[in-house]
Amino acid sequence: MWYLDSGCSKHMTGQKDILSNYTEKYCWNVRFGNDQFSPILGYGDVIQDNVTIKRVSYVEGLGHNLFSIGQFCDKELEVNFKAKRCSVRTEDGKELLVGTRKLNLYTINLSKVKTDNEVCLLSKASMQQSWLWHRRLSHLNFRYINKMVMGNLVKGLPELNYVKEHLCEKGKMKKAAHKPKTEPSTSSPLELLHMDLYGPMRTQSINNKKYVLVIVDDYSRYTWVKFQRSKDETPEVIITFLKTTQVKMEKTV
Repeated sequence: MWYLDSGCSKHMTGQKDILSNYTEKYCWNVRFGNDQFSPILGYGDVIQDNVTIKRVSYVEGLGHNLFSIGQFCDKELEVNFKAKRCSVRTEDGKELLVGTRKLNLYTINLSKVKTDNEVCLLSKASMQQSWLWHRRLSHLNFRYINKMVMGNLVKGLPELNYVKEHLCEKGKMKKAAHKPKTEPSTSSPLELLHMDLYGPMRTQSINNKKYVLVIVDDYSRYTWVKFQRSKDETPEVIITFLKTTQVKMEKTV
């Protein structure tokens, strides 16, 4: 059960076990009505069914779960109170959370919240922030960007609600397929070589080699693979390869 509080600046709970993605971090002290103080020892997410409440503070010794009315308002949500009920709505009037009044307390039971869509109570990103991350993520659909935020899948992605305010044409574009070649670009072996060095590999070879140099002949598609212990061996490996191969094949690269 969660209570709505106009005095607290953060969503808070005294139940550490209900927090997912918990981060242990001392933030500051909370002062209770009896002038007692208790520290905020960390924060996490409250996830129940389709409802996700982000960055709920864990306050040691807090006897009730508290929703901050001010934090809802900062997220551009509307908190509406009536004689026997309360609700948290979006700007377009969609109800996200609904509670009831008992004596002088308004309470919200997350287990009774019914919604067809996932609800993630996050601050709304500005238009500049939304389109900045849309471009950084290769014009990814905004719905998937918000899913990555909810799942903490990308480090450094701000925990905001990203919204689309106009259509992005680049997000709908598809790359044209390369036309197949009817004739090769080269006329003889060793005329053109393609090289690629990659590593370090997670698992080293028996001889402790963890870099791989791949050399492909454009004309024949013949491939040589050279294993190396470090990157700085590459120039010497290439020079030795060119000298040896040109002598064997009597061709010049």
